[in-house]
Amino acid sequence: MAAAAGGMLSVHGFSEQLCGVSVHFHLLTMSGSFLLWVGAAPTPSLSNLAVAMCTRLDPTPVSSLILGDASETTPTSIAQRLAKKTGKQVFVSYNLPSSNTSLSLEVENRIKQEMEKNPDKF
Repeated sequence: MAAAAGGMLSVHGFSEQLCGVSVHFHLLTMSGSFLLWVGAAPTPSLSNLAVAMCTRLDPTPVSSLILGDASETTPTSIAQRLAKKTGKQVFVSYNLPSSNTSLSLEVENRIKQEMEKNPDKF
């Protein structure tokens, strides 16, 4: 698919076995922003959606949960960290059990690895 420059969209996907779970990552990159979906097969879902972006007024990116349970902080936290790292507006949908902190940590580490391996995809 075409690159995200000039108003085009770019799609990138990768998967990894983490903590005994087959985790899938789908990335939709747009000009100045991207959406990261994280979930597991066989039943993909969009149970939440968070957004974060940097501002000139605060070093911590502002964030909000657009869709899902407000007590679920994982998608918002990931979106904030990615926005701070990339300087872009970031949407995150995290569709894995957040009670499994080992899995959440492994997911974030895998995202970091992919950012280092394919920085042009983010």
